[in-house]
Amino acid sequence: MRIIPLLTLSALAICHQPVCARQDIQKQIQRQLIMADDSSVIELPAGRIQLSSTLSLEGKKNIVIKGAGMDKTILNFKGQSEGAEGLHLSNAQNITIRDLTVQDTKGDGIKTMNVTNIAFKQVKVEWTGPPAKENGSYGLYPVQCQQVLIDSCTAIGASDAGLYVGQSKNIIVRHCIAKNNVAGIEIENSLHAEVYDNEAFENTGGILVFDLPDLVQKKGGYVKVYNNNIHHNNYPNFAPKGNTVAKVPAGTGVMVLATSNVEVYDNRIHYNNSAGTAIISYFMTENPIRDSLYIPYPATVYVHDNDYIRDPVKFQGKGRIGLLFRFKLRFGKKVPHIFYDGILNKAWTDSSGQYKPEYRICISDNKNATFANLDAGNNFKNVSRNAAQYNCSNPVRTQVTVRAKSGE
Repeated sequence: MRIIPLLTLSALAICHQPVCARQDIQKQIQRQLIMADDSSVIELPAGRIQLSSTLSLEGKKNIVIKGAGMDKTILNFKGQSEGAEGLHLSNAQNITIRDLTVQDTKGDGIKTMNVTNIAFKQVKVEWTGPPAKENGSYGLYPVQCQQVLIDSCTAIGASDAGLYVGQSKNIIVRHCIAKNNVAGIEIENSLHAEVYDNEAFENTGGILVFDLPDLVQKKGGYVKVYNNNIHHNNYPNFAPKGNTVAKVPAGTGVMVLATSNVEVYDNRIHYNNSAGTAIISYFMTENPIRDSLYIPYPATVYVHDNDYIRDPVKFQGKGRIGLLFRFKLRFGKKVPHIFYDGILNKAWTDSSGQYKPEYRICISDNKNATFANLDAGNNFKNVSRNAAQYNCSNPVRTQVTVRAKSGE
């Protein structure tokens, strides 16, 4: 693999100053990305590199973009005047981004689209001010990609999701930290994902697994969420109005929305003071559904062997769902750790009106956990805390085959 030191000696000298000279560096980095041969390693030096517009890479194969280390090579986009993303990569194969930080982009931190074998390793994306709706939506943002690896990365301050994978297949998110985002980690309309050994804290919601309407890839699923530390996700929701994630209540640990074949197990789900784990249909968002191919119900969800703790406080979420919990459901300080909205797809039920085995919601062997079926489809008339009918098992078999390059 060919090694390309990205900056010349003169540029390196500038980088010994607190801020690198903006225009020369901008042009030089972009030129190297355009001119890089396949099978190149593009090395960025240590230093804080001030940039004003999106850096892009398209149509390349076997490329490594490598800094001197997280928090050593810092690409700062404060006051960005052109483009929205910090880095934008598309229509590529076997790409690794590693050992660097991207800060204060106008929009998303690093977006990759239509990339096969994309690896992020030891990458941080952050917005350095207080969390705010003006921050970019996504930190790491692979969309419509295959074989995605997000390993030992950090995301801070995203106004939607810090570590997000959308409409993609074959995904691993591991050993990462997500804090002060609206959603810490989100898997959306994606197939075959494993999310494990991460820490998600001080977000609005820790880990979300969603299927949403009106997207190219209609159906996600076969997602495992395990061995994560999901705690203190009580940060006020700062997403712009109109975003689906703006309806996630502060205090959410794990939310499974309208997707199927999801297994949540062996996690520490502590001090998320609205919903330790919520299993809900899209109807709970109260958004209209115009996509005729969209399935708004969760199914084949298995929540087991998790450890739950919450503070003895009332539901922390605001807005309509907060009012629902306080004045309609009246749980007071005894909010259940796990709740299911109970809205059923009648096409999946048997003669008794319950889901057939292949669609069942199973909840078992959780430590310290309380449960409620909200009976949302019947205007919350028959809320039940009896979890007996959900005491079953429904393991998910994923087929994750990530072979993304390590970049080493």
